[in-house]
Amino acid sequence: DKPDNTTPDYTTARTDTTESREQTSTLKKSSCRTKILPHTSFSAIFACNYTLTPLKQTDKMETEKMKAHAGKLYDANYDAELLKEREICADTIFELNRMRPSQTQERQALLRQLLGKTKENFTIISPFFCDYGYNIEVGENFFMNMNCVILDGAKVTFGDNVFVAPQCGFYTAGHPLDTEQRNKGLEYAYPITIGNNVWIGAHVSVLPGVTIGDDTVVGAGSVVVRDLPAGVLAVGNPCRVVRYITEEDKQKYLSQI
Repeated sequence: DKPDNTTPDYTTARTDTTESREQTSTLKKSSCRTKILPHTSFSAIFACNYTLTPLKQTDKMETEKMKAHAGKLYDANYDAELLKEREICADTIFELNRMRPSQTQERQALLRQLLGKTKENFTIISPFFCDYGYNIEVGENFFMNMNCVILDGAKVTFGDNVFVAPQCGFYTAGHPLDTEQRNKGLEYAYPITIGNNVWIGAHVSVLPGVTIGDDTVVGAGSVVVRDLPAGVLAVGNPCRVVRYITEEDKQKYLSQI
């Protein structure tokens, strides 16, 4: 038999539902004797020598949570999914902050449930506040003093042996400068990363997208708007490197140990 060169009826592979329109791929190349039906498997289509070009994902197909994780503007104020997650987190935080300090095991169990990742030993003194909890990761021997805030719309990662003094804030969230966009509830979230052996003094604010290197000390009252390298003493608003931490600093208290 001669090949059937008539163009297949591609419309039979689609339905009028929104779901099928989103999942449908573009079919190219004819000269196939197999009619493409809704139940036709992908293997059969490939065997029929068709080229499938998946439809590109658009912003409309992304959830607000996906946009946030991609570093895009997203609706943090009116999206039902994110509002529900923050409500669950707020209830957990409320319960945590009402616990007695002597309820050590119960507090640790609740913090492990709240946070995205923990190691064996860590301490967070109440009151403590965060937005979601699951975006926060803390390393071994992590210590955070009272009245600290983490706005974890994006990932906030603390390394091992990190000390955080009271009244510190780690803010992944930011807003457009344009009032119209801001008033729509749009914001962005950029991850914050704190290395190993970092000491952060009281009332320090760490802003979106900042990375602080290992062994660095940030002086009290600093506003950290840019990355800080490893092994330095930094202080100020905006926070700037003052000097490197040296062997002399190690020797200073040796006689008292």
